[in-house]
Amino acid sequence: MTDEIPTVRCALADWTDTLRDARSGGFAMFDFLTAVDETDRADEPGFDIVAHLYDPTPGALRETLVTTTVPDGEAVPSCTGLWRGAAWHERETHEMFGIPFDGFDDGTGLGLRPLLLPDGFVGTPLRKSFVLTARVSKPWPGAKDPADTPTGQAEPAKTDAKPARAPRRRMQPPGIPDPTWGPR
Repeated sequence: MTDEIPTVRCALADWTDTLRDARSGGFAMFDFLTAVDETDRADEPGFDIVAHLYDPTPGALRETLVTTTVPDGEAVPSCTGLWRGAAWHERETHEMFGIPFDGFDDGTGLGLRPLLLPDGFVGTPLRKSFVLTARVSKPWPGAKDPADTPTGQAEPAKTDAKPARAPRRRMQPPGIPDPTWGPR
């Protein structure tokens, strides 16, 4: 038995039709929609859009993933016309990744708008390019865990009375890309 979920990959232009076909094929229950930042991928940079669907037929309970890739700055066709529950997920994906959804309709007429972040927040925090300003303003102390040392092991105990302590190597804080990070 495998734990791998069957996945259907489609072109962005076929996104709505593929979701509609999955729904008519029994996958009537929408579970979630999200994005994966793959803007640094060499062959097809952009964002992978992932929809997780279930077939709730008693005794059948099947699941599938439907995925597509959207280039940065392009819009994804909304699936709120197929599943109203997708509205929350599309709003979250728009807010966290900055991906627009064409045809979005949650029944309010207000369109895509902030969902989780505080008023006045600027940025898209789940993009790899997003810099965590709190991490930039406070110096990061460096490696703390043995797993963070170059050897991957804790330093052996010293036997002399005066323990010599090596200075910590300064590291970039989590959330701050290394200056050498990214495509070259």
